[in-house]
Amino acid sequence: MAGKRLNSKYKLDRRFGCNLWGRPKSPFNLRPTAPGQHGAQRSKPTGYGIQLIAKQKLRLYYGNIGERQFRRYFEEARRMKGDTSQNLIGLLERRLDSVIYRSKFAITVFAARQFVNHGHVLVNGKRVTIPSFLVKEGDVIEVKEKSRQIPVLLESRASAERDIPEYIDVSENEAKATFLRVPKLDDVPYPVRMEPNLVVEFYSR
Repeated sequence: MAGKRLNSKYKLDRRFGCNLWGRPKSPFNLRPTAPGQHGAQRSKPTGYGIQLIAKQKLRLYYGNIGERQFRRYFEEARRMKGDTSQNLIGLLERRLDSVIYRSKFAITVFAARQFVNHGHVLVNGKRVTIPSFLVKEGDVIEVKEKSRQIPVLLESRASAERDIPEYIDVSENEAKATFLRVPKLDDVPYPVRMEPNLVVEFYSR
């Protein structure tokens, strides 16, 4: 089952023409064509198509967030003060599963979601099992002591394929992280270019 899910994610890499999650084993690194026997011919997208692709890439990057929930993030970002596209990125990075992924407590954002669902995570000392829970500046996120030897956590912490961003402070000796601040787009270590401004244009049509 895990292999099937991984293969489907790799197909998405090829469909969007990029290594969306920056995984070194993505076949896009060797075969940058669309899925299919010979690779589908890529037609030049329309303005709407470009906006749609930008939205799909951002939604998929954060673990394939459902369309209804993703639109709610946009609506909340629009109500907030400041730039809507920057606000949208800030909300997505405040998700608990995003923080777990950024802190290298899980190897993928999909694994981070499962990790939270299974009750391995504490926020300010209280167990939280909702991946979409929004952390605040200064919140302390940690893995329960009994869960710190789980293979998925050990594998991720040992991996050299990602760095921890500056807006999260992770303790070297404990599976504990502090969310220091809400990041801007330029702060987020996306492996590919994300264009939240196009997502705003898509929903504002």
